[in-house]
Amino acid sequence: MAGMLVAASSQTIISPALPVMVAELGGMDHYSWLPTSGLLASAVTVPIVGKLSDMYGRRGFYIGGFVLFLTGSALAGAAQDFWWLVAARVVQGMGMGTIMPLSQTIIGDIISPRERGRYMGYMGAVFGLASVTGPLAGGLITDNASWRWLFYVNLPIGIAALAFIAMYLHPPQLVRRHKIDYIGFVTLGLGLTAVLLATSWGGTVYPWGSWQILGLYAAGILALAAFAVNETRAPDPVIPPRLWRNPVFTLSNLASMTIIMTFFGATIYIPVFAQGVIGMSVTGSGAVIVPLMLSMILVSILVGRLITRTGRYKAFVLAGTLAVALGYILLARLGPGSTQLDLTLAMAVIGIGLGAVIQTYTLIVQNATSREDLGVATATTQFSRSAGATLGISLFGTIMTGGMAREMPRYLPEGAAPAQLANGGGVGAVLDPETLTGLSPAVEAGIREGLAAAMQPVFLAGIPLALLAFAATLFIKELPLRLTSFAAEAEKREAARRLLAAGVWLTQLADEVEHANGDVPEALEAAARLVPGEPRESGRERARRAAREVIRPLAAQLLLTATHARDPDRRPERSRVDGRA
Repeated sequence: MAGMLVAASSQTIISPALPVMVAELGGMDHYSWLPTSGLLASAVTVPIVGKLSDMYGRRGFYIGGFVLFLTGSALAGAAQDFWWLVAARVVQGMGMGTIMPLSQTIIGDIISPRERGRYMGYMGAVFGLASVTGPLAGGLITDNASWRWLFYVNLPIGIAALAFIAMYLHPPQLVRRHKIDYIGFVTLGLGLTAVLLATSWGGTVYPWGSWQILGLYAAGILALAAFAVNETRAPDPVIPPRLWRNPVFTLSNLASMTIIMTFFGATIYIPVFAQGVIGMSVTGSGAVIVPLMLSMILVSILVGRLITRTGRYKAFVLAGTLAVALGYILLARLGPGSTQLDLTLAMAVIGIGLGAVIQTYTLIVQNATSREDLGVATATTQFSRSAGATLGISLFGTIMTGGMAREMPRYLPEGAAPAQLANGGGVGAVLDPETLTGLSPAVEAGIREGLAAAMQPVFLAGIPLALLAFAATLFIKELPLRLTSFAAEAEKREAARRLLAAGVWLTQLADEVEHANGDVPEALEAAARLVPGEPRESGRERARRAAREVIRPLAAQLLLTATHARDPDRRPERSRVDGRA
């Protein structure tokens, strides 16, 4: 949880300080690189680290992720120019991309799926807490100290968590032979980088139809196509195709990606409506997100405990996706006459739905995945969320931009549109109190009404996304939650292996005793002492009787116990166990 907190908060704490950073270090022409660099590095790192942790164990990569994250934080705090800060954010992002998926994967190793619902609820609460406190803390620290402390503040928490992890974290590791898929790692990394860059830059840095965006998409699609072909031939692929043949895995990732799109659509674009239409202050528009986050935190904990108690999860996820759709319906009904209470109600409903689903999809995937694929399966789910965040921000942003260009001229007074828009009197005027005071009441009202009309299709777009998540969830087969963890199952398998070896050895011993010839060897004397002697019975006969009455039944019992330990659902009858098998 400490690892999840520092990684998640680092994504949100810098958002209020981005203009200050750029003003001090320069680089306004490349402003988008600051938020994009860390998120991109994190998204590309996630599936690669997930696979490597399945091959070599979690502990080393988890500790390495902390070291990377703390190093990136220290470098970012000491940045002397813009590109230094961007490079530091890349290092920090690689650490985040290691810590966040492995935090959940390690829980999957040591906690049974039945109990894991409660822990996933705690993780969801930590994620929500970071989303609430990050921007607030970022603003306070920047105003009262320096933006550099946004990075330095991670160091004491991260070092304390790293020390605790180094001492006490020793998750079990599945030892197996492996062959690194270098081609898969390279093509996946290049493909994801190109596609995510194009999605992040489209409509902001470059027009959607520009050669830069189209070229990035083309290069990304070619690299991902090469990756897909390679995965069908690699002996140990990065993302095994068998995972995608599992409908629970595929549908859960689809639903997770679409539902996280609605999360970012709400948290990023609702403040625009709060400031521009309702007329809230900047501080107030940031606080309007709090009802969403608080309801998400509380419901995440509650649903996690209910899943642990009941062993069921599908009903909660279906209800959650419907609640998100209902919240977006309430948002779409808002207009220039809406109040802060109306907005708060819609936000709380969306938060209730998100709290029931965001972490639950990770639990569903882990419960349907074998131990050898746990890391890459969890990381793929985490990547689906990262991709959903990027797509959601771009999708809702494109809809809002197009809506503003279409609706603003319709609501401004006759003849005022060209002059006002040319002088910066667009939506930015409503969001900037100083500019707003210079506008006439008619122009101000026209801009607010135009923005309200432009935001309606943004909120309407969230409804089909939530319903798509509902439809995907509807077809997920609800599998029983296992009552044992992968760690406990590994211990059972090891115990079964030792029992099996002991049973085979005793069976061989019984054979040797029964077929021994000549003088009574030391092994026969030891076997003879296992049973009481009878009149006129030789030592050899007594040893053979011990083999029949003691050693062979003991071997059969050990083999029976080993069989049951390896497969608890299989209970062979004692009479059917052949000790010689």
